[in-house]
Amino acid sequence: MTCELAFIKALRAMAGHPAARGLDDDCAVLDLGAKTLVLTHDAMAQGVHYPDAADPYDVAWKLVAVNMSDLAAKGAQPVGVLLGYMLGRDDVRFLEGLRAALDHFGAALLGGDTIAGPGPQVLGLTAIGRASHCPVPSRAGARAGDGLWVTGALGAAMLGFEALESGSGDSTAYRRPQARLAEGKALAPRVTAMMDISDGLLLDAWRMAEASGLTLSIDSGSVPIAASEARRADALRWGDDYELLFTAPAGTDLPVPAFRIGEAAERTNESPLLLDGLPITDPTGLGYQHKNDRETQVPPS
Repeated sequence: MTCELAFIKALRAMAGHPAARGLDDDCAVLDLGAKTLVLTHDAMAQGVHYPDAADPYDVAWKLVAVNMSDLAAKGAQPVGVLLGYMLGRDDVRFLEGLRAALDHFGAALLGGDTIAGPGPQVLGLTAIGRASHCPVPSRAGARAGDGLWVTGALGAAMLGFEALESGSGDSTAYRRPQARLAEGKALAPRVTAMMDISDGLLLDAWRMAEASGLTLSIDSGSVPIAASEARRADALRWGDDYELLFTAPAGTDLPVPAFRIGEAAERTNESPLLLDGLPITDPTGLGYQHKNDRETQVPPS
């Protein structure tokens, strides 16, 4: 067990409030009378989640976007954010990116904290949303016979990262990702399970299957990709695309464009995931994972 997994296991034992959802979901869901709040928090470290030389404008944008994507997967509408900020090399440029991202996603800055310190910059953002539909979707809930769907093509962030590294080509998809807020809101009443694809389709599908206690079968050729066919396997594992992955009962009239990439079935063996009919019993190598204090598998984002 890695240090991170051991730490999360200890936290899970402490998280007894129903809103925490056992720390098995991307967000906390807090019922307050007639209202339901959706809360999420993401942190980013310089040199791990973004390159040392990254434009602070892009860092601010991504910090907001990844949190907005978590809200999107719950069908939530953004209310505001709390920022934890370590002063860096160009704070004015970060503020420009923060303002642009908050305006773009329709979220207000509600507060937070600012510190100064040595070493790599570490940033955190807490996003607060208002549920548009109850029950709020989770990773769990998929049922045998459901179709497995994705809202858009995968691999654009991978190509964007490579363009950024090479200094040639369009790196926008990696630097300034979008969050499928409108799609998530429209889908929330119709899905049985939903999450955003942040760490790679295969790894996130594995997580959904584990949370739902069944097997998800994926036809790799049905997955829309933004890369060439030769890069299909990479696109299914790379991450950072922030499309929505969801299950819905057969015959569901979907309110947004989406691509059916597989189906859910009862688990009859130890495999949560079938890829082109072949069982996968180990999530290693399926996507972007932590290992001790370093990220493994793909992007430093």
